[in-house]
Amino acid sequence: MQSDDPSVVRRLVVHADDVVTALEANARRDAGAVLRVTPPFAGRMRARLHLAGREADYGDPRPLHVDPAALVADPPAFPTPDDTAERLADDVSVEEHHAAHEQAVEEWREQVREHIREQATIETPAGDHEVEIAQLG
Repeated sequence: MQSDDPSVVRRLVVHADDVVTALEANARRDAGAVLRVTPPFAGRMRARLHLAGREADYGDPRPLHVDPAALVADPPAFPTPDDTAERLADDVSVEEHHAAHEQAVEEWREQVREHIREQATIETPAGDHEVEIAQLG
């Protein structure tokens, strides 16, 4: 059954890479990345990567924009190049620093994938709403 009411959503299906990409885009450049759920709403809905503010003018009901951080239990801090430099010896080359930072970012991505929640509270126009999370990928 389809509805204009987002509270009918019981399960959100997300791709792990979409969650990781959204969190990373927001950490790197505050991109406004969200996971969008497009109406009409049903019990099981797919949430897809989206940049908020980049859409056309929607009618009613509006899509839900889910904060990717709401889907991750204790999201780890995104590693900065300075964080990586602090872990390295002072005499490493630029190339070694770059490789170490790439490794730190990849480890962060894996941690995020491992911490995607099985249930989450999302914001809707009617207030907070609890959903199950089904993870793809």
